[in-house]
Amino acid sequence: MNKLRRKPVVGLALGSGSARGWAHFGVLHALREAGISPDIICGTSIGSLVGATYAAGEMDAFESWVLGLGKRKVFGFMDFNLGGGLLKGEKIIDFWRENFVQETMEELGAPFGCVATDLQTGAEVWLRKGSIAEAVRASIALPGLFTPSTHDGRLLVDGGLVNPVPVSLARAMGADIVIAVDLNADIMRKHMKPVDMSETDLKIHAREVRASQMPLDEDDEPPLPLGQIPEALAAHASPVGWSGKWKRSMTSVKTMSSSVMRMGRKDEGGEEEDDSPSIPSLLNVVMASVNIMQMRITRSRMAGDPAEVLIAPRLSHVGLMDFHRGRESIDEGYAATQLVLPALKGWGL
Repeated sequence: MNKLRRKPVVGLALGSGSARGWAHFGVLHALREAGISPDIICGTSIGSLVGATYAAGEMDAFESWVLGLGKRKVFGFMDFNLGGGLLKGEKIIDFWRENFVQETMEELGAPFGCVATDLQTGAEVWLRKGSIAEAVRASIALPGLFTPSTHDGRLLVDGGLVNPVPVSLARAMGADIVIAVDLNADIMRKHMKPVDMSETDLKIHAREVRASQMPLDEDDEPPLPLGQIPEALAAHASPVGWSGKWKRSMTSVKTMSSSVMRMGRKDEGGEEEDDSPSIPSLLNVVMASVNIMQMRITRSRMAGDPAEVLIAPRLSHVGLMDFHRGRESIDEGYAATQLVLPALKGWGL
């Protein structure tokens, strides 16, 4: 007796990655061109934002808006906050809801779900019913950047803390074949690159510093440094004791330039270059920590429950806050999807 074979249910799991998430548009375009239409859409963080827009049939309109983003427009959506996170996150969500997605999850054309994290218990929370905007707002609440979201009496933050690429949610919603998009697979390549400072630049800085170390007689006019004298140093100048104050100012310059001096000495056959890394800003520390955490969690979870097809765009050159670089991210997502089309055909898609 011949058994009828049913068509496999295809799930799409869109991962977290903040501004790198615009690559999801490129992935969806490539899938659409290949005639692949996911039956189930799941997302974490930025993946939930793009995924919900796709499920609502508003992807093209939202993508056009993203491509028009500049730094000034991005800054205009930043509603700064004093507690719980740098930004409230309400401004962008309200705009998105009013212009793109107003439905509830039950009203979408395709089953949709997103992932958040319970801030108090650390539990993974699957959001599959009710307001799309509220669910997405919870899923994108990156700790330190956005304030936590209140949902059904729980404090929720970014789902990337526990499930950066929601393959498990897609399976729980009935997917037989899961196509996963990992935006963090390539991020460590950026941190492994050496600091880009040319040898010529180092020699110029070293000459400036050595010039500042030349001894001065009391009656001498101070030598003009390479470039204009900073206003901060000029403020120290006065008719009385000018030379002594100049020396103190140059001492400050030498202190601030000590790392550059050490790098310049290597060419003179002197001390070795100082390889100590510079201390990044607080925001950069938080963002780099999130990068590492999500990359490690993704590797662990994908090892236990791998997707049938994994799409991994090369996005190490795009920062987590580079929302104005949509074109680059979209192109990378499209290119990465083109590479896996043979694997998709292998699954009969």
